[in-house]
Amino acid sequence: MASSTAFWSFALVVGLLTLTPGLDTALILRTAALGRRTRAWGVVLGIQTGTLIWGALTSLGITALLTASHLAYEILRWAGAAYLLWMAARMIAETFRRRGADAGAEVEVGGTDTLTSGWRQGTLTNLLNPKVGVFYVAVLPQFIPAEAPHFATGLALTSVHVVLGMVWSTVLIASASALGTWLRGARARRVLDRITGTVIGAFAVRLAVSD
Repeated sequence: MASSTAFWSFALVVGLLTLTPGLDTALILRTAALGRRTRAWGVVLGIQTGTLIWGALTSLGITALLTASHLAYEILRWAGAAYLLWMAARMIAETFRRRGADAGAEVEVGGTDTLTSGWRQGTLTNLLNPKVGVFYVAVLPQFIPAEAPHFATGLALTSVHVVLGMVWSTVLIASASALGTWLRGARARRVLDRITGTVIGAFAVRLAVSD
């Protein structure tokens, strides 16, 4: 496979993956809808940091351990499921505690509007999802030409995924921000947090029970 063909083919695959609604989409939309644009961009940067790390580890052959070692995969899978369940439970629980409180108060799960807090949440969410690592192990090597330098080409292909993710995240944040005034109302915020918490919880359960 020629390098140019590999890049375009990989861009098509990860482009479709990026557009598919999932955990990342839910986190970005929820954070941006609550008016925390800085934190939302932190979440985006964290997710893309995780993607870049998965791509680098795959290019080095390290993530092959996830498919070769059942124990390594199970440890990461359960850690990821536990983290997502914690996030979902806290998010939903806060909606009940906020009923009689100030709707504009900051909560831990929602987090303060800082780039660092968003980056930390996005990075953890991505790196604790072994499905991302397995996806890269299964897909990335197929698009690296035999004659190309493995690590450099792997990073270049991963960068394509990162760029597409940034572009799509820009659209998501702009869309959520446009509805921000209405969504930041007390009732709408509770509904948004309960829906997002349920989605994240569903991903956690799916991760826990999947093979």
